[in-house]
Amino acid sequence: MTPSLPPAESLTVEFKSDRKRLSDNELVEAIVCLANAEGGELWLGVEDDGTPTGLHAEHQMLDGLPGLVAARTSPSVNVAVQALEVDGVSVARIAVPKARSVVATSGGVYLRRRIRHDGQPECVPMLPHERESRASTLGLVDVSALPVAGATLADLDPLERERLRQAVQQYGGDRVLLELDDEALDGALGLTVREPDGSRVPTLTGLLLLGRENTLRERVPTHEFAFQVLAQQAVRFNEFRRFPLLKALEWLETNFRPYNPEEELQVGLFRVPVPMVDMAAFREAVANALIHRDYHRLGAVHVRLEDDALVVSNPGGLVEGVTLANLLVTEPRPRNRALADAMKRIGVVERSGRGVDTIYRGMLKFGRPAPDYSRTDTHNVVVRLPTEPADLDFRRLVVEEERRRGAELPIDSLITLAALRELKRVTADELAGRIQRDAASAKRTLEALIEAGLVEAHGAARGRSYTLSAAVYQRRGEKAAYTRQAGFTPIQHEQMVLNYVRQHGQIRRAEVMELCRLSADQGKKLLARLRDEERLVQHGSRRGAYYTLGPKEVG
Repeated sequence: MTPSLPPAESLTVEFKSDRKRLSDNELVEAIVCLANAEGGELWLGVEDDGTPTGLHAEHQMLDGLPGLVAARTSPSVNVAVQALEVDGVSVARIAVPKARSVVATSGGVYLRRRIRHDGQPECVPMLPHERESRASTLGLVDVSALPVAGATLADLDPLERERLRQAVQQYGGDRVLLELDDEALDGALGLTVREPDGSRVPTLTGLLLLGRENTLRERVPTHEFAFQVLAQQAVRFNEFRRFPLLKALEWLETNFRPYNPEEELQVGLFRVPVPMVDMAAFREAVANALIHRDYHRLGAVHVRLEDDALVVSNPGGLVEGVTLANLLVTEPRPRNRALADAMKRIGVVERSGRGVDTIYRGMLKFGRPAPDYSRTDTHNVVVRLPTEPADLDFRRLVVEEERRRGAELPIDSLITLAALRELKRVTADELAGRIQRDAASAKRTLEALIEAGLVEAHGAARGRSYTLSAAVYQRRGEKAAYTRQAGFTPIQHEQMVLNYVRQHGQIRRAEVMELCRLSADQGKKLLARLRDEERLVQHGSRRGAYYTLGPKEVG
């Protein structure tokens, strides 16, 4: 299929006029600019307003263009060139891949593409800190493992080191750390590195965990966080701090608790707390924002309590390979690996790297909506945790099932139950998108819940769908709701079809599907069964077939 000319320039589309012959340097710089963003396509021979005016005579032969670009970029960018005719003139479409490292022209020019405040794209110089940020996002460099220029061991606070040791005990971290002296502890957690002369200097991880506040302000000016409480457009709390990370987490949690009311749910002999925001989800979301933020970018980590949600945001978009469509299943890809590893060993965040599961679990187990990452873009990661009232019946169901199993429900099972609670009925294909896996995995999750007595299947083959089981609806006091969702039994379907024929004289498969809410395959099988039992007579075939009452019903 021939690609069509895009309607306008964008982050991934660039138009270049060739009426006066675009110079090789300008062409290569435009390609570098696209490669250092999201890649895209450069249309040569098209004006900025999208009007095709054609290629210069010297650019009519395009065979050598990929070689020219590869020779004049470092590392080489491999483009694909396609000659096209648009509105009667010849143009070239140059497909530019997204670079897997920071790319420059052979002359040492670094450029990147961005969107201006007016929504129009532009190419701008890529400054040194932006090149480091790009490399960090691509997973090519770990800035948190590097020494901080000018920092010394005197910049590490002994009180923060003691806080770290206490945190290992409090959060159940790696207890081997408690047996180490200060120097060994620093080495084990990557808080310092040795210089060629044998001296030790703090890394960014070391300053972020143990640094004095004045040192952080001077040496790591991008480190800042804020806690805000906005109630009905009024600001009830709004403070910015630059504490080291363990102190920051304590300060944020201490200030958040008064705004996090809790009720209790009686489940058997036990009282189960039901907070407005699950504290494990709160801690994981906040810690992730502090750990995975881009420390090359100015801007604070914001922890903001709004009227209907807790919103946590941090500068720096998702790292390479992580998208909103694979958050739950992708392998951990921390931007600041040394810092993330240190926080895992201390016990602050989930040791397996599956912290997103903790956030999801903290929302779904109370019958609240899943975390919302939809406001995330290339510059910020934003997670919204809705604070709507909990579904206490659903929470009781989860508690009882987990006690029966003696373990937490797998996250896929919890997402499945939450989806059935919300949507009432799902298919394996619909569920696959929610758990971010394939339909076969979704079906296995559903079948396991059927065995547990929590879910029931309806229909067969491609038309198979699933609802919460009758026992679950009964426990929730919603017997009528189960009947509505489960639909009618096969015998009831038969009677509905026969009554319809008695009233209208005949029936077609499409009418059976609409009447009984069946799939095409299910409707076909129902009519075939009634025909074979001589309760209906088939007239015609294929799409023209219709059915009338058979001998057994007429007699």
